[in-house]
Formats: sequence, structure tokens, C-alpha cells
Amino acid sequence: MATTADFKNGLCIEHNGDLFQIVSFQHVKPGKGGAFVRTRLKSLTNGRVLENTFNSGVRITTARVERRRFQYLYADDMGFHFMNNQTFDQITIQGEKINAPQFLKEGVDVEVMVHAETEQILGCELPGTVELEVVYTEPGVKGDTATNTLKAAKLETGSTIPVPLFVEIGDIIRVNTEENTYIERVKK
Repeated sequence: MATTADFKNGLCIEHNGDLFQIVSFQHVKPGKGGAFVRTRLKSLTNGRVLENTFNSGVRITTARVERRRFQYLYADDMGFHFMNNQTFDQITIQGEKINAPQFLKEGVDVEVMVHAETEQILGCELPGTVELEVVYTEPGVKGDTATNTLKAAKLETGSTIPVPLFVEIGDIIRVNTEENTYIERVKK
């Protein structure tokens, strides 16, 4: 058991019969009345985000969620297949439970969140950045660099993101998996 004073981003709690992760929180002490905590909670079972207010000092039940390292193997019509690097056990996760499935590349390590008591798979998170090869993009026009103009680039995983004009086919780029954006070109 914990109280609202123990809230921090990423804390997993049980609330209304569901598991939630605290996305953000704010302690509020109004001029009149008691203090309270305003939170944004993300459901670990269905991914929905909701806002909730807790009175200050209320006891809440924390959930024990373990993060386990898995390696991505392949995808088929049943889902995405991963392997535990220590036990070599394989699991299948549906695309809705993965934060950025469009950037999954064979061999990349991910963190799978598992409810410790029930062994239920709650979700899968890719690293914050991944390095992918550009397989197709239109050539940049010389002299078009006066502004931050972007063009579409197809990556080796099949996803398409906007990139600067100087990026060419065969370049390795670093991609932010949380915002689906280009970060930088990686030196070969």
C-alpha cells in the first residue's frame, strides 16, 4: 500500500479493477478545502489514458510490474514474436500492446512489461531511439535548403517518416520511437 505522497511518473497502481501507469501528476493545494492530486493514468490493459483526481493522503494499491528484456524475432498473422534472452522462451504479443510496432527490426531488444502476480503481458516498449536504413526516398533538389524542408523516406521496416532533404538512399538514420520523428543521420 502507498499514499498519494508516493506518486511518481511510471508508478503502476491498481484502480477501479484495472492496472494503470501514472503518466503525470500534480499536487494541488487550493486556498479553500483539502489538497488533492490530479493525475493522468494510462491503462496497461487497453492503452486508454484518463484523468483522475485523488484526495491527498488516500491509500492506493501499487501493482508489481516487472520489465523483462526480450529480443524481437519476426511477425506473422498471429502477432509479433519475441524471445527471452536468458530462458529462450518465446512469446507472441499483439500489435496494440507495442508502443511503436512500425519500427521493429529483427534482433532489436525490447522491454516487455509483465504483471508479476499473474504473469499477464501488459505491453512492450521499444528503446527510445532505433537506427534504421533508408531504402527509398526522392533525391533532394540542390538549392532547396533555405528552409527546413522535409521529404518522405521509406525505412527498412516498411514505415515512412519525414526526413531532411540531404538524407539519401542507403543512409542509416536515428529515429525517435515515441514521436515517430527523424533525429539525425548516423555516421557509417
